[in-house]
Amino acid sequence: MVALCGKIPVYFMTRKSHSKPEIEAALRYAEKNGWRVEVGGAHAWGKIYCPYNDKDCRCGEFCISSIWSTPRNAGNHAKQIRRVIDNCTNHNKNVSSEEDD
Repeated sequence: MVALCGKIPVYFMTRKSHSKPEIEAALRYAEKNGWRVEVGGAHAWGKIYCPYNDKDCRCGEFCISSIWSTPRNAGNHAKQIRRVIDNCTNHNKNVSSEEDD
């Protein structure tokens, strides 16, 4: 399935669902905004990757974020995931330019 996030095509792929519903909702939010979700890793359930992959985007610090499998507070971890997506500088530039059109 393909959708557009701004001018970037987003491909939705089937993946394993997260066991915590709050985090699964945040992951779906990330996918809707073009972020790639990869399941697996050493200590994490998976990672999310920014679709822009830009060095200027806050030094790349927030272009990758880990998703914990058993966070202490699932609600807070879900809010943290949404905050990373909402505060992406390139995402904010594209959203504001779409509103100006």
